[in-house]
Amino acid sequence: MATRFARTPTVGRSRVVVSPGSSRSSRSSRLLASTAKASAKTSDKKKTDTSKRPELEGHVAIDAPPASFVTEREGDEAKDSIRHKFEKLIRESQDSICAAITEVDGMEFREDAYTRPSGGGGITRVFQGGNVWEKAGVNVSVVYGLMPPEAYRAATGNDDAELNGEGFVPFFAAGISSVMHPHNPHAPTMHFNYRYFETEQWGGIPSQWWFGGGCDITPSYLYKDDMEHFHGTLKNVCDEHDEAYFPKFKQWADDYFMIKHRGERRGCGGIFFDDLNDKPKEELFEFSKQCQQSVVPAYVPLVEKHMNDEFTEDQKRWQQARRGRYVEFNLVYDRGTTFGLKTGGRIESILMSMPLTSRWEYDYVPEKGTPEWDLLDACQTPRDWV
Repeated sequence: MATRFARTPTVGRSRVVVSPGSSRSSRSSRLLASTAKASAKTSDKKKTDTSKRPELEGHVAIDAPPASFVTEREGDEAKDSIRHKFEKLIRESQDSICAAITEVDGMEFREDAYTRPSGGGGITRVFQGGNVWEKAGVNVSVVYGLMPPEAYRAATGNDDAELNGEGFVPFFAAGISSVMHPHNPHAPTMHFNYRYFETEQWGGIPSQWWFGGGCDITPSYLYKDDMEHFHGTLKNVCDEHDEAYFPKFKQWADDYFMIKHRGERRGCGGIFFDDLNDKPKEELFEFSKQCQQSVVPAYVPLVEKHMNDEFTEDQKRWQQARRGRYVEFNLVYDRGTTFGLKTGGRIESILMSMPLTSRWEYDYVPEKGTPEWDLLDACQTPRDWV
């Protein structure tokens, strides 16, 4: 089935768009925070009068994305760069994943495209109220930004770096992120994010680069064979590159997705990694590529398996209670989400990851021995599925 994207017209209105916030590691989050400070300082210097226009200093909606955000800024000579290759990869991944989701659901994605005044931009695709998924979104973004010297030292771990240049350290970031929330309580929610960061040579110090990302699953009802399939697919990709990756990245995911005030994880984990530059750049590019290509085979068969399962009203209530946990994690702990909310980003893009419905009931604790309790136990005590 061909996938069509309903683009949102921009004629007659101006909109501010921010790239979806899903960068979550200590290095990446520091970089994001430093960018906010840099933007604030830059705005102060320019003293931009925003009262005469509806949009703030930031991203600007466009009718259709350019062939490449990278080459549009850097020229055709950038076509052989890792920047262009990674942008091409995430846009191809967005196309293929959206096509696979539409194939199952039948609903088309709405598309919003935008550019940034300093270069770069992004493409947001989302639908809600589908036949299979309550809400689904896949975003890509390309960012050119600046960070203060002190943030560079924190982001790279190079406390001894002596920056001789004036101003801020230029950086490049590109990423793809997605969240899928199905209707059926027996079908799991899935999230993934893969990204590439690079700082430019500046002030007498060399450039730095690293890859990051991950993919995790959040079921409402636990099916052992589903978890074995999902984790096994991710493990196979990791093992092809380094057998030490999967146990390390699984533990990282279990640690990151902890809802501290609940004493439980958001879901049943997966993999998560950042600051990855321990192998040649091209090899890690291939690792990120295979991770992105594994999303559909790891996840979609599980939804197809359960999307027509019968369920009760109580099971739907439990799913919505677990969706409440999802909301709690994203609004309280997810670094990308909280960064966007604190820096005046576009709410529609930042909160794309939120489920369409969720629920909070007072003292809602499942009875021991029930399927609901089994899921809660797995969230409190992570299991080794493969």
